[in-house]
Amino acid sequence: MTEPLKIGVLLSGSGTNLQAIIDAVAADGLPVDIVSVVSSRPDAFGIERARAANIPCVALNRDMYADPLAADAKIVDVMREAGAEYLVMAGYMRKLTPVVLDAYPNRVLNLHPALLPAFPGAHAIQEAYDYGVKTTGVTVHFANEDYDKGPIIAQEPVRVEEGWTCDDLEAAIHAVEHGLYQRVLRDLAEGRVRLTDDGKVRIDAPEK
Repeated sequence: MTEPLKIGVLLSGSGTNLQAIIDAVAADGLPVDIVSVVSSRPDAFGIERARAANIPCVALNRDMYADPLAADAKIVDVMREAGAEYLVMAGYMRKLTPVVLDAYPNRVLNLHPALLPAFPGAHAIQEAYDYGVKTTGVTVHFANEDYDKGPIIAQEPVRVEEGWTCDDLEAAIHAVEHGLYQRVLRDLAEGRVRLTDDGKVRIDAPEK
């Protein structure tokens, strides 16, 4: 039996990806234990989701982020105290500094709503839609100091249907995000994700 992977979740908003992980643990046996949640905003609805699931939660605020290094040191302290093995960014809208990245090297996951390296940055869905691409998607990668350039763990395409609005595309992207994040977390919990010497990610096949 796979031991649960202890993760800490970082969020800034509604926490839909957090909720999807909580639900997958309860309904599908996802081998994950969410040991702590840190929100960059005290009014984020994700805090309510964490509390409803009895997950310890810490809310930071704008004053704390006046010193990003101090804010990230607080995150490290909270997550280490909770025993987090990996950190999972779930709509976390702050750029992490080396304080966190060095404390969790190649153990911080980020979710990006495009097929990196295409459309990096904060407006990926709108930019892909405006460009008129027929296929975009979702990327899960390890975060590093290069924004949206960390080693790619997994990707899943999303076909842009004719007549879709940008809101339609965003809804389709979010639906794929939930499933892809869960698959990556399961792979990590099963010890099948590894970084090769050339800086790329390999996912070994499940044992039969």
